[in-house]
Amino acid sequence: MLLDQETCSRALEARDARFDGVFFVGIRSTGIYCRPICPARATLRKNRRYFSSAAAAERSGFRPCLRCRPELAPGFARIDAVPRLADAAARRIAAGALNGGNLESLARTLGVSSRQLRRAMQQELGISPVELAQTHRLLLAKQLLTDSTLPMSQVAYASGFQSLRRFNALFRERYRLNPQQLRGRRVIAPASDDGVTVSLSYRAPLAWDKMLRFLSARAVPLVEHIEGDVYMRTLSIDGVSGVVRCHPERRQGSAALSLHVSASLLPALLTVIARVRALFDLDAEPDKIVKHLSAAGIGPIRSEARGLRVPGAADSFELAIRAILGQQVSVKGASTLMTRLTQRYAEPMDSGHAALTHLAITADVLANEMPTRIATIGIPLARATTIHAVATLVASDELRLHPDADVSGLRRQLVEIPGIGPWTAEYMLMRAVHWPDAFPASDLVLRRATGGLTAARLTKMADQWRPWRSYAALHLWNGARLSS
Repeated sequence: MLLDQETCSRALEARDARFDGVFFVGIRSTGIYCRPICPARATLRKNRRYFSSAAAAERSGFRPCLRCRPELAPGFARIDAVPRLADAAARRIAAGALNGGNLESLARTLGVSSRQLRRAMQQELGISPVELAQTHRLLLAKQLLTDSTLPMSQVAYASGFQSLRRFNALFRERYRLNPQQLRGRRVIAPASDDGVTVSLSYRAPLAWDKMLRFLSARAVPLVEHIEGDVYMRTLSIDGVSGVVRCHPERRQGSAALSLHVSASLLPALLTVIARVRALFDLDAEPDKIVKHLSAAGIGPIRSEARGLRVPGAADSFELAIRAILGQQVSVKGASTLMTRLTQRYAEPMDSGHAALTHLAITADVLANEMPTRIATIGIPLARATTIHAVATLVASDELRLHPDADVSGLRRQLVEIPGIGPWTAEYMLMRAVHWPDAFPASDLVLRRATGGLTAARLTKMADQWRPWRSYAALHLWNGARLSS
């Protein structure tokens, strides 16, 4: 990201929240870097350096501010991220790809050499993959030290460090502060005995009630549950499983969600955070999106809908199966079918909550089942065959429902699977892959909301809403007071 010094200076001096997470400012006189909303007194312009990421600031020798806490800054929306390879790598690293893994393995997953990957990230971000991973680990550790009472060894482990010694050494080297000194300053929200609570920032507004309404209608029974304004679900990641709970922070004026993660999931904490941020689309920039869509003629957007986000998926395979089951049946009917499938094929777990009794269904299990057996939950054999085909492709890693997928290639691959048409493919891209520019033009509600246009004419009309057609679809669904 090329930073306009004058724009950054004005945003900093106005403490403009719209720039929070877009850039960071390093103060030469103190060696500290801050968010643009930092309440500290503004410094002279000559003493400032601007950076497009926390990692870039730390590479230049700055340490994070203890007042504005850069680890709490919201992230970037995908459409504004750096070019493809660096973006894909950065997302994987943020989710913990280099915690216990190596650069060669990550590069292989992305289809390039480790040398190509290092060059791309250096060119686009100005840092190496390892430096980015270290920043993610250290900032998460800083948040846990400040906001929890986890033992020091668990802070290191949950943040992705392989040893307490390495954690202590890097923390002192990078931040010139002993971890114990930071903990001694203040503890805001002590962790409970069964896990830890972290704060996930976003750019306001967030239409949380509408998000929960959408997810509630499509929740996977026994795996997901919504109670009041609290979303909860089971998760299984890299051999560990547990429960997450999420709700808006109770502090007045806070633009953050409170995420509670059970102790059993702490080894995968970075991955959990990345999945929850994607599920609730916390890196979106609603003001920018609404301004674009309004200017592009989508019609007036009511104030209560300005914070609409595109619901993602905590488990992309689960979402794909749910989408297939939802073909030609009601939302309620699809939930009934998903319950039957979960009861038969998902692994049971004791979550301590009566509504959360199973983990998500895995591709391996369904890939090893006969389509005729899958069909006995009450679906046509053709649909069961589609589910089996998707499970087989995902289990063999031939189908990757991941945000760093080649969207055009994935779209073609999906519609080549018998039983998956354009609507289902676009819906999977919108939610499982979290692609901001997916658009199910054949959707009857979207066509009705735009005056009964044909799918072809609606597709042409939607060109003006790029690159946020997923958001356009959500606003149209919301405006019609219906959902597909």
